[in-house]
Amino acid sequence: MMNLKFAVITSIAALALLAGCKKQEAAGEDDGHGHAGHKHAKAVAAPQGADGATAQVPLSGAKCAAHQAPKELCFICDASLREKGRLWCEEHKRYEDRCFECHPELQDKNRLWCKEHSLYEDECSLCHPELKGKGKPAAASGAVLMCAEHGVPEAECAVCRPDAAAKLKPGESLKVRLPSTNSTAIVGVRTSAPERGAIADGIECVAEVSFNQNKLAQIAAPVSGIIQTVDADLGTKVEEKQTVAKIWSASIAEAVAKAVLSHQTLDRERKLRADRVTSQAALDEAEATHRAACQQLRTLGFTEEQIDEMGHKPQEQVLMEVRAPFAGEISERMAVRGALVEVGKPLFTLVDHATVWAMLQVPEGTLGRVKAGQAVELRVDSLPGKVFTGKLTWVSPAVDERTRMARARAEFANPDCLLKDKMFATARILTRKTEGAMLVPPSAIQHVEGRPFVFVKLAEDLFDARAVALGAKYNGRLEVLAGLKPEEQIAVTRAFALKSAMLMSRLGAGCADD
Repeated sequence: MMNLKFAVITSIAALALLAGCKKQEAAGEDDGHGHAGHKHAKAVAAPQGADGATAQVPLSGAKCAAHQAPKELCFICDASLREKGRLWCEEHKRYEDRCFECHPELQDKNRLWCKEHSLYEDECSLCHPELKGKGKPAAASGAVLMCAEHGVPEAECAVCRPDAAAKLKPGESLKVRLPSTNSTAIVGVRTSAPERGAIADGIECVAEVSFNQNKLAQIAAPVSGIIQTVDADLGTKVEEKQTVAKIWSASIAEAVAKAVLSHQTLDRERKLRADRVTSQAALDEAEATHRAACQQLRTLGFTEEQIDEMGHKPQEQVLMEVRAPFAGEISERMAVRGALVEVGKPLFTLVDHATVWAMLQVPEGTLGRVKAGQAVELRVDSLPGKVFTGKLTWVSPAVDERTRMARARAEFANPDCLLKDKMFATARILTRKTEGAMLVPPSAIQHVEGRPFVFVKLAEDLFDARAVALGAKYNGRLEVLAGLKPEEQIAVTRAFALKSAMLMSRLGAGCADD
């Protein structure tokens, strides 16, 4: 009996306590609506941890002067406290799904409204810190906010929210609604699908054409003397071993005289030895002297036949023949008939320009992609439309400390002699070649917030401002690596007009205006 009585008393006390709590809650709602003398809790419910427990974040007690709310919770002043992914109305300083000036159709008349913080009273965490994280915004409940002016989802309206373009990844987009269906025709926007083709990614660098140093020679005077004849002129094409000049030299005349005399002495010694008049040692000495004299002439370029002929014609003047070391063209001439020249003085410059070099200046930041053996394309301003293809043969192991460039050398065939020494050119080192790449003209690419975009046609007055990833630029086309499908129609001319429509709100025209 006593237990029953205790249970009844306990139940009555619990009911009274529950009624008191309900009354206090109701009183709190009424007081909170006016925001006068509002009392905030001292701790905020934080997101649950891995163990399911809810952490409590202590509040400092400091108030936001503008909104009389805990500083740790005032999302109106501190953008970092706002819910991620929830749109913010900059004009009215509130969440977009609670901005009933912009979206009056969203207002629930049956819910109490916190005028001070522009939230429903039952979700205002600034008035009721214990509600932090427990609200149910319209976006979370599945409702889609629509831009009344442009007829697209508010979160995707590029005209109203162009700043959102900076956060888009390739393939993500915003929508641009034009004033009318004939807007594109008025400004001349033309659309087409991207092209498919081969593209070669490369590194652009400046270059200078030079002669192939392995096919360049200076023909110098082998001895001091007087030039008797000049047998080649500028532009003369000569064959290997062809005579280009003749020089008379006292030293050559002396060497020839020694060779002739030693030959005569050798003949005499051979006859005396045959008659057993002289010794074998004398004959051997005569042979050695003759060989030495002939070897000196061979060093100067005379052949065995010429030496024998000079022995039979000792009275004739002997001239030193200067010959070309290989087949090529005379590009410089310093030789003049009758001039006195010293040994080693250049007489001609001979070049074989069937191949030429290009000396490239490669930026330091691209050296990791450069290696010998890669194909190189060369273009010169004086030959528009002409592309020479060669191979990279050398990359310098050092970088210039001033220009931060590394020198490299490429070799090119030059059968028509179109490439000249000292020509300035533009070189492209091909680092990657792709077949079936998606290509668009440069006019189709517009940059917004520093990112490349294309405008994909969805309707006559609606375009998708699509972020894309770009690859190589080749033959007047840009490669699109990601963000676009081959069958989609994109604006290829006057795309800047669509970009202007997208950025119109920055000039004061947008859905923020009445």
